[in-house]
Amino acid sequence: MTDTDLIAAARTAAERSYSPYSKFAVGAALRFADGSVVTGTNIENASYGLALCAETVAVAKAMADGRRGGLEAVAVTGPGAEPITPCGRCRQVLNELAQLGGTDPDILCVGPDAVRTVKLSALLPDAFGPASLV
Repeated sequence: MTDTDLIAAARTAAERSYSPYSKFAVGAALRFADGSVVTGTNIENASYGLALCAETVAVAKAMADGRRGGLEAVAVTGPGAEPITPCGRCRQVLNELAQLGGTDPDILCVGPDAVRTVKLSALLPDAFGPASLV
């Protein structure tokens, strides 16, 4: 799967967003070393603090399916004029999965007309993760 395909998967996921309060539909797609892709979308809740971000949903789906590494790339897309990046919580959640496989995935921050690619380690330098607990 190419980066273009990964971005398309994230955009399709965003179409399934449940975001009636913010109207900010976000989609995420995770690509693994074996070529598989897991997607997620944001899910809001009337109790705003209980909302789930697209990246967190995708990681939870991947982990529930037994994935514990091999994360190569993540595409995140949402509305707005500029490419969006994962929030701090999502950076940490992505880092957990990445550290389990010893990877530093590309994060494709997708906007309507541009894609910014950055390594997860650049978005979350000196990250706390499983290796920090030894």
